[in-house]
Amino acid sequence: MNRYGSAREALAARIRYVQDWPEEGILFEDLTPVLADADAFQIVVDELADACVRLNAGMIGGLDARGFLLGSAVAYKLGLGVLAIRKKGKLPPPVITEAYSLEYGTAALEIPADGQDLAGVKVVLVDDVLATGGTLVAARKLIEQCGAEVVGNVVVLEVAELGGRERLSDRPLVVINE
Repeated sequence: MNRYGSAREALAARIRYVQDWPEEGILFEDLTPVLADADAFQIVVDELADACVRLNAGMIGGLDARGFLLGSAVAYKLGLGVLAIRKKGKLPPPVITEAYSLEYGTAALEIPADGQDLAGVKVVLVDDVLATGGTLVAARKLIEQCGAEVVGNVVVLEVAELGGRERLSDRPLVVINE
């Protein structure tokens, strides 16, 4: 039996807050203790998976890096494949690349340009935190270039004051810590 009644309770008990990281003025919400606690991890994955089912996921897109951990667990639970959406420079060529802005800089995401057929696949993007929305928007652009459809976004936490929700307003968004 899980000692947490909900993902929200597990997150409240286990998130570690780190001030001024990775840059001054940023309050980093570290999910590492959540992932290390079997009960907390299980209830978070269960709630993410439930959201993906409601969004009619045919595949899970896990965003580098904590989205890999969460997305892989969700995909396994649902019997779906997982698309690893990587940070630039982590995959061998050929790749498709999409640059984006973060709340503290810029970055780029990549997926393989071949080796997988995504045409017509309904993908739900899974990540740990929604901040500016740049990462999820870039991931969506990558996936849609391959002919797949992003049918929703599922995240654990949202930094609401950074406005990411508005950038994703044309697709369903589920934040399990709401």
